[in-house]
Order: sequence, then C-alpha cells, then structure tokens
Amino acid sequence: MTVTIRPAEKRDVPAVAELIEEIERFYGATDTDIQPLDERRLQVEEALFGVPPLASALLVEDETGDIVGLAAYSFLWPAAGSSHSLFLKELYVRDTLRRQGIGARLMDELRGLAAARPGCSRVEWMADRDNPVARAFYASRGFSESDGKIVYRLDTGAASE
Repeated sequence: MTVTIRPAEKRDVPAVAELIEEIERFYGATDTDIQPLDERRLQVEEALFGVPPLASALLVEDETGDIVGLAAYSFLWPAAGSSHSLFLKELYVRDTLRRQGIGARLMDELRGLAAARPGCSRVEWMADRDNPVARAFYASRGFSESDGKIVYRLDTGAASE
C-alpha cells in the first residue's frame, strides 16, 4: 500500500481526533476511559493549531485519504547546552499497516525535520518498558536505549493520557 507522510493541516482535526481514540484503545483504554469525540476534536485543534500551537504532527495518509498513523512531536529547550531537541511524544501506525516500513519512514522524516532546524541537537522519545514490540522496532533502526533518565509524571486532573 502506498502512503503519504505530510504535516497535519486544520482539515485533519476530525480524523486525528478519531485516531486518538484508536491510540488510546491500543494502550488499553476502555469505553469509559475515552473522552467524548467533541472534546477530543477541541483538544486536537488547540494542540496543533492554537496560538501558539502546543505540538506538531506528521500524518500518514493512505491511498483513500484516510489518516492511518501519526508522529506527534514538539521542540523542547534546553537540550544539550543551549540547543533544543525534537521530542517525539507519540508514534503510531494502524495495526493493519505495521511492519511495512511506515514507522521507519516517520522516524526518518522526524530526523530530517530536526536536522533542518538550526540549533536542534537531537531527537528524543520514550517507549514503555513493557512494550517489547516498540523497543525491538527502535533497536532494529539502530537506536539504543538510554538509561540515564527516570520519567516522572504528575496528573493534573485534566483529561488523562
């Protein structure tokens, strides 16, 4: 299957909001955990197209125009010294399209975005320790795990991840 990888546009908000539900279910969410679609749409629009936007996303579009994957990212500062980094928050490809090189293409696109941005010294991301498939994917691309950081999380009471 041929897919196109492109930056998210405002017209994609409804499709991204629907894909977010699929991602949540991938991580084990149930019907009672899923935000209502209208809330998700508002949050996606604010995150990607608010002033200022909170994040950016590359979308995977299939031959029929359906959004079947995404890479959501932000630039963070500081990284090394006074440089900044591209932080990948979510990499997702629909199950039926996995193992076809789409995730690798997304990672290459992200690497290219980071390399083209002056002052961006690295790309960083996290994977769950209990997700051996994701960890194997990253290892197959030649990426090594870093054991130098411990992730902390404080819930604010807003819609959960």
